[in-house]
Amino acid sequence: MHGRDPHTKGESVNGHRVFFVDDDPVAGRLFKRFAANAGCDVTAFRDPAKALAAFREQPVDAVITDLKMPGMSGIELLAELKTVDPQVPVIIITGYSSVENAIEALRLGAADFIKKPYEAEELLHQLRLVLEASTLIKENQALRQELAREREASSILGQSPPIQALRELVLKLAQIRCNVIVTGESGTGKELVARDLHQLSPWADKPFVVIDCGAVSDTLLESELFGHEKGAFTGADKQRIGRLESARGGTVFLDEICNISDAMQTKLLRVVQEQKVTRVGGVEQIDIDVRFVAATNRDLAAMVKAGEFREDLYHRLNVVRIEVPPLREREGDIALLIEHFIHQFNLRYQRHVCGFDEASMRRLQAHAWPGNVRELKNLVERHVVLAEDAVMVFDDDNTDTAPASCATRDSIDHDLPDLKTLEQRYIDKMLRRFDGNREETAQALGINKSTLWRKLQQRDT
Repeated sequence: MHGRDPHTKGESVNGHRVFFVDDDPVAGRLFKRFAANAGCDVTAFRDPAKALAAFREQPVDAVITDLKMPGMSGIELLAELKTVDPQVPVIIITGYSSVENAIEALRLGAADFIKKPYEAEELLHQLRLVLEASTLIKENQALRQELAREREASSILGQSPPIQALRELVLKLAQIRCNVIVTGESGTGKELVARDLHQLSPWADKPFVVIDCGAVSDTLLESELFGHEKGAFTGADKQRIGRLESARGGTVFLDEICNISDAMQTKLLRVVQEQKVTRVGGVEQIDIDVRFVAATNRDLAAMVKAGEFREDLYHRLNVVRIEVPPLREREGDIALLIEHFIHQFNLRYQRHVCGFDEASMRRLQAHAWPGNVRELKNLVERHVVLAEDAVMVFDDDNTDTAPASCATRDSIDHDLPDLKTLEQRYIDKMLRRFDGNREETAQALGINKSTLWRKLQQRDT
């Protein structure tokens, strides 16, 4: 074996531990000395059985072994090493090179082989390449395992009985490609449930597409959902892929589905039934193969009875219904959610807030939370941003949130109004809070602008 300075070509195997197995003691000493200059820790063995015993005690990053040795061949050693660590890269040295030897070594999992005579620099280069490949494989495996752990862990926080039951149902349904309707009050986390249904499913590597059904007009919504061909209408100067087509193989989340018109319900029904879309102005039917998850804070069954929502579309979507509990029914989760949001906003705003004092926590847990988790999240964010100390005090005067028991003559519920009146009063209060800015008001209420506009229209009629 010959060698030159390994640094002449920038070779580096620094920090790796390697076994060199060859019954020729000179070969082991030379390569060990040469590799040491590149920062590689090489242990040389003349006896393959001793190398195997040492490997069983403490596996190393790679093994280089001669093919022909007394007692145990390099092929036999390779097979034994792979039973201990299937991922260990092994380089075979052979002076009896043949196609059959190479194929057999590679078949048993050898990373590479090298012919005698060889230069130490050549072997070191080969070692560096197999180590780099091995490292990449291990990193990819670790990443896949981490992603699998993340997918297995639900993002729905809480330990209350309603949340535990919800989480179990989501985990069960995630494995079944059926359509789902998610219901619940605004701010309860319906989109989070939809995302979990997707992320915990076998189709998590496919797209998750959110469509806000109340955010755009019918004309724009049709093009948004189905796409269009070039020249389909004035201004359609190029082909556009619709959101349903882009979700192919994945999940479509139809948020606030109660807001779509009768005409759009009819068109959507056909897509849900046939799992095919046709672009506006086109004739080709395109397979999409998606799961539909629809969400609403209204009672769709009641809308069906009132003739406000198509019964056939309702039943196509409502294979399984998931009801997300309001925050007032999961009081035991409030402290956990507050801790989670504080950690989240500490990272976002580079703050070091520890939490609320005991009196504040009692008041927060006594609140009715009409805006649910979204309201709680907004409150925590506001307090973290404005906090002057590590321990925060819940400031009733600096927020629209007050304990449920604080019903005074000036509060919106002092006269025990019905739910519709209470909602209208709360909307008016939030509008005043944001100086009439509807976009900020809708965001604080946890609804979209079109829903706010519709509620204001109902109030004024």
